[in-house]
Amino acid sequence: MGVAVTIIFVLGYLLITMEHAIRVNKAAIALVTGVVCWGIFLFMTPDHIASLHHLEEEIAQIASLIFFLIGAMTIVELVDIYGGFDLITMAIKTKSTVKLLWVIAILTFFLSAILDNLTTAIVMTSVAGKLLEDRKERLLFVGMIVIASNAGGAWSPLGDVTTTMLWISHKISAGATVHNLLLPSLAAMLVPLAIVSLWLRGTVKSPDKDPNDQPQVSLAQRLSVVGVGLGALIMVPVLKVVIGLPPYLGMMLGLGFIWIVTEVIHGKKPVELKERLSASHALEKIDTPSILFFMGILLAVGALQVTGVLGGLAAWLDAAVPNRNVSVIMIGLLSAVVDNVPMVAGAIDMYPLEQYPMLGEDAAFWHFLAYCAGTGGSILIIGSAAGVAVMGIEKVEFFWYLKRISGLALAGYFSGIGVFLLMQQQGWLI
Repeated sequence: MGVAVTIIFVLGYLLITMEHAIRVNKAAIALVTGVVCWGIFLFMTPDHIASLHHLEEEIAQIASLIFFLIGAMTIVELVDIYGGFDLITMAIKTKSTVKLLWVIAILTFFLSAILDNLTTAIVMTSVAGKLLEDRKERLLFVGMIVIASNAGGAWSPLGDVTTTMLWISHKISAGATVHNLLLPSLAAMLVPLAIVSLWLRGTVKSPDKDPNDQPQVSLAQRLSVVGVGLGALIMVPVLKVVIGLPPYLGMMLGLGFIWIVTEVIHGKKPVELKERLSASHALEKIDTPSILFFMGILLAVGALQVTGVLGGLAAWLDAAVPNRNVSVIMIGLLSAVVDNVPMVAGAIDMYPLEQYPMLGEDAAFWHFLAYCAGTGGSILIIGSAAGVAVMGIEKVEFFWYLKRISGLALAGYFSGIGVFLLMQQQGWLI
């Protein structure tokens, strides 16, 4: 069963990478791959009730990420409709392409630690689209946004799903994570950033603004919607920490609030104008195929997990590679191919807290895992939620990313590893 699911997954993965050659949308391929993998599992499992229970658990996890993505993309779209990103772009005064790249990368890095890497990638990709007309330049910026968002999410307990998993499982503490992973994560961003800076020249050429696209709203109304939208994004991690509200519910709460605000503001306006400025219009504009692609990929990876393929792979790594650091590095590299969440979940199950406690010498193991799983996904465009979201927004081709960005991400990945191991050798970790 595991072999059959693996074959389907590999075939689907290859077809996704050849999307432009075969002229079939990657979302369709991902959905077919995910459903067929689960169909094999359901057909070949004797206990049908138990297999359906596994499927329901997987759907619940996927649904939480889908709801989060829908909420985040709709809020970002509404902020864009009301000219919120114009306010950000006006605050960025530099016309140098290199300086702009550094501003966006550093802003992405620190925003990811506060919000999360997925939300930040969506926001900053929208900002880059407002600032850069040349598609080749914009794609380089977008590649750096993926790297910077994943690197920024790795050193914060709220910045990446896998880091949050380790934090909730009491494998890492918030303060030690920031202390131990900030410098390695910075290295993972700065090395690719320095290389890309060598490729860029000249000044920024921004897209011409269409007067018809400008929102017919007052400055007060614009600021109100933008303030509520950005506040909603910021409150998601706050609500998670304070009252334990899951991020997808926090995002839905924020969407509900901004929806109410826009309805109240435009309650008496003509239907045509009100519709253009509504949350309903924003929902129509979000990239639904990318969301379905995300769902299909997660379904396929979930099937690999429930059939024991990923668990077996993690166990094989542990047995075949006696050096724990090397096995963690391999887990990070594998997270570029399959989702890092099941890989980390498998590691949590493999290494019980009694054997690898949060404090003491073994604390470095969990922090190293958080770094590698968080930043390794940048090596391929579909290796992280941030990459998948950006892939849909900017229509990034798999092989373009592989050719131009993967090597940069790999250089950053191993640079951060070098910094972490140096800190460990010097006794700087806590």
